[in-house]
Amino acid sequence: MASAATRATAVPDKPFYRIGEVSKLTATKQFVLRYWETEFPTLQPVKSPKGHRLYRREDIELVFLIKQLLYEQGFTIAGARRHLSEQRDGENGNSHTVGHEPAAPTRPAPRPEFVSAPPRSEGLSHSQRKLLLNLHEELLAILTLLEPR
Repeated sequence: MASAATRATAVPDKPFYRIGEVSKLTATKQFVLRYWETEFPTLQPVKSPKGHRLYRREDIELVFLIKQLLYEQGFTIAGARRHLSEQRDGENGNSHTVGHEPAAPTRPAPRPEFVSAPPRSEGLSHSQRKLLLNLHEELLAILTLLEPR
């Protein structure tokens, strides 16, 4: 998997990106991006006068982080939301109040073995591998949508 720094440098340098561009850059379906906007308060792209979503570079970096938390580390939506909130509070110096212990780290919910790893691709053609990876991403998106809140 590419590091966050490598992925960030692959993002073209411009002020705003439409949802289709973000979808391609992050390899995330557009409907998943729209759903994440409802679940993660920090992911709020601006809207153009015509109502188009316009993502900034910081939004794209956040999408990469959310995707890593959900798909690679196995966090639930609620766990990822808490983790991002704690991370943001830690940067602002509000990690805990005086006289209280910091909250225990959020552990990701266990996922079934067949979901946590992408499909093996030995001996498959490029088109077959691409089809399986797309199917894997769609199934993970469905699991995300079905998670209890």
